Amino acid sequence: MVQDEIERNMGVQPLDSIMLEHALGNHDLVNACEEPITHKAVQRARRGRRLTKHMQRRMVEALNRAIMLRDESLKCSWEVGDLFTY
Repeated sequence: MVQDEIERNMGVQPLDSIMLEHALGNHDLVNACEEPITHKAVQRARRGRRLTKHMQRRMVEALNRAIMLRDESLKCSWEVGDLFTY
């Protein structure tokens, strides 16, 4: 591995445990997102594949909307820093 190469696999992210806590699957985030995301992108985000800042924001928006759709009384707003450790 070259020293200057960016580490791309960051390990399981907090997004994964939050989704498990709220019983959400990848499909729930894909359906909730108003912008296009794929099941593969959600899986990569959960497993720690480095995403662009734009895609991280999409994941945050999708998670917040999926939780809101699932339980209207739950008013939490996750931020990028809450879901990703990089």
